[in-house]
Amino acid sequence: MSSVRVFVVEDYAPFSQFICSTLAKRSDMQVIDQVADGLEAVRKAELLEPDLVLLDIGLPTLNGIEAGRQIRKRAPDAKIIFVSQESSCEMVQEALDLGAWGYVLKAQAASDLPAAVDAVLEGRHFLSVGLSIWNVH
Repeated sequence: MSSVRVFVVEDYAPFSQFICSTLAKRSDMQVIDQVADGLEAVRKAELLEPDLVLLDIGLPTLNGIEAGRQIRKRAPDAKIIFVSQESSCEMVQEALDLGAWGYVLKAQAASDLPAAVDAVLEGRHFLSVGLSIWNVH
């Protein structure tokens, strides 16, 4: 089986490093690139055609929600998991409405990110436990 090609979009370098080191523990994952900017994310997603995009919301030049919309159009086979500290019901719903497969709260990323990746790769959606109280769909 070939490696899952993962594209990381996160503007806070220590958290981006955390994501990459978490994924590096898995033999079935390959981080193909990482960027810290929404516009660059859209451009690179179209060029790289990743299998999975881990996408922050609070990004410079273009926020993650808008970047996610554009990535869905330009790299339609990529599955998006948002990884954000933003937990408002409206923001989570907007992310899911644009076609995201998952939403992980940064505060829970150590436990939830591996579970989210597994769920999405198995064709299931994933929400961090703290978000399920809103019953977003």
